[in-house]
Amino acid sequence: MAERKYAIQISVESRYLSEHSKPEAGRFSFAYTIRITNVGAVPAQLISRHWIITDAEGKVIEVKGLGVVGQQPLLAPGQSFEYSSGCQLTTPVGSMHGNYFFVAEDGERFEAPIAEFGLAMPRSLH
Repeated sequence: MAERKYAIQISVESRYLSEHSKPEAGRFSFAYTIRITNVGAVPAQLISRHWIITDAEGKVIEVKGLGVVGQQPLLAPGQSFEYSSGCQLTTPVGSMHGNYFFVAEDGERFEAPIAEFGLAMPRSLH
C-alpha cells in the first residue's frame, strides 16, 4: 500500500465520571482521552475541531472551536498528541463523533474524521 501524504489516526477511550454526575438531576458526566497520530508523510497542525454529541433522546449538541484543550499541536510524521476532555449529557447514554481540521506544512488543508464512540453510564445498557 502506498504511503498516504496526509493521514491521521485517532483512537478514543471514554469513561463515566460518577463523582461529577447527578443522575437524579439528569446530569451525567463523561471523560474521554484522545490520541491523535500523524501516520502521513507530511507534518500537519491541528487547527480546529467539530464535535457532534448526541444523547439517548436524539438531542444533538454541536461544538466547534480552535484547537483542543487550548492547543494546536504540530505533528511530525509518526508523532502523537494525547489529551483528555469531557462532556455532560442529560441521559445516561450517548455518543460523539466529528472531525479535526488540519493544515499540512506544505499548505494542504484536510480533515481527519473522528469515528463515533459511545458514552455510557455503567449498567445503563441492556
